[in-house]
Amino acid sequence: MMMKQRLIAIFTELRNHAPFTLFGAATGIVCMLLFKNIGSSINHRLFQIFHPGHVILSAIVTASLYKLYVKKAGFLRILIIGYIGAVGVATLSDCVLPFFGESILGVAIPVHADLHEHDEYVDHEHDSESELSQESHSIRARLHLGFVEDWYLVNPAAILGILIAYFRPRTRFPHAGHVLISTWASSFHVLMNTHRELTAIMFVGVFLVLFIAVWLPCCISDIVFPLLFVNSEDHVCHTHHH
Repeated sequence: MMMKQRLIAIFTELRNHAPFTLFGAATGIVCMLLFKNIGSSINHRLFQIFHPGHVILSAIVTASLYKLYVKKAGFLRILIIGYIGAVGVATLSDCVLPFFGESILGVAIPVHADLHEHDEYVDHEHDSESELSQESHSIRARLHLGFVEDWYLVNPAAILGILIAYFRPRTRFPHAGHVLISTWASSFHVLMNTHRELTAIMFVGVFLVLFIAVWLPCCISDIVFPLLFVNSEDHVCHTHHH
């Protein structure tokens, strides 16, 4: 019975957070409209700001909750759980799910006009259609794993969040801020891989990708995880603020 009550509470929280996550996805689309023409390198720099920020918040949530519920937990255990929970959730939300969305939508496959601009080295004496076909296969959505490629930013961010949680486990940050930062990180991951003009239909697809990429991982991090530790009579997590 207790498990059934917890599942009901989890689904209730997921339903209650859906409207704000929709708003967050809308802000992600606005970000993409504003920055879609600034170049992948600058989009990467912006990703390097928001993704580590998301990692810090996830680390604070995961490590502090574990420390509050398991009061005798040692620092090494908190470090391991906090790191896996933070980097795992942030990577899923900001990198993996957007990558699958990019692959399905085909935003990384440029049109022929873009390929002519991209391929300065192309020998025009050869069969252009064959070369365009080969190049279109070489430019695909690329999974950018922040904790690997931007390790010098992401891993210290996770450790910083864990240290904050260890010394101040009751540190609070609005869940709304967590959602927004995660949405913007996902948006710039998509822009890093975008090599073609984004149409209205593609923006609808990206909107759905952003919603799913943020809603499930962030709610799992900030809501589902805490509910696994609450008592049977306490069904709603009180450790985060909307």
